[in-house]
Amino acid sequence: MSVTLPVLYSFRRCPYAIRARMAIVESRTRVELREVLLADKPAALLACSPKATVPVLVCHAGAIIDESLDIMLWALRRNDPSDWLGGEAACLDAMLELVESCEAEFKPALDRYKYPQRYGDCDRELAKEQGIAYIDLLERRLAAGGWLFGRVPRLADFAIMPFVRQFAGVEPHWFEEQSWSRLRDWLRQLQTHAAFVQAMHRYRPWSGTGAGAIFPAA
Repeated sequence: MSVTLPVLYSFRRCPYAIRARMAIVESRTRVELREVLLADKPAALLACSPKATVPVLVCHAGAIIDESLDIMLWALRRNDPSDWLGGEAACLDAMLELVESCEAEFKPALDRYKYPQRYGDCDRELAKEQGIAYIDLLERRLAAGGWLFGRVPRLADFAIMPFVRQFAGVEPHWFEEQSWSRLRDWLRQLQTHAAFVQAMHRYRPWSGTGAGAIFPAA
């Protein structure tokens, strides 16, 4: 008897999709991954989520989760072997607050720094300075234990890392010259973590019909 897996619509390079896939890897949950082309989104994705953005998770019985952080929490509440959620509600609340500040403050600045041509009235240097301010905040947090919430990586580290990775990639030589030694070490460790390595495996785009790929790969 075949087992129907939850379906994850994803795009390899999207930072929101990356963090969702990392949590799925960590939770040892298997899903049917449908890699989409953002320029040619499949009708099945549009039908299940009018937002038409990735990631989107279609759970059993048709329940839809179309926010990446909610997908992370869904996966980790099923199984959290390395205690990414931190155990105590107070810790999780603090982590979610930091992640939300990344989305509300850092991500808009990152977009304008990386893609200024998309914003007609964009001040790229101001956006860069706003990004620097958030990176400075992370650098200070890492001083206590090497990770954002103590001495082991947790949800906040994995949820924020894909966006910092993008920021670092805009001007990599400049980034390496800055005084963020803790943050660069943090980023290197997360980019070699098994969850990230598996999450970045390449899959062919889904054809729009039939089954996708089993994720994570065996």
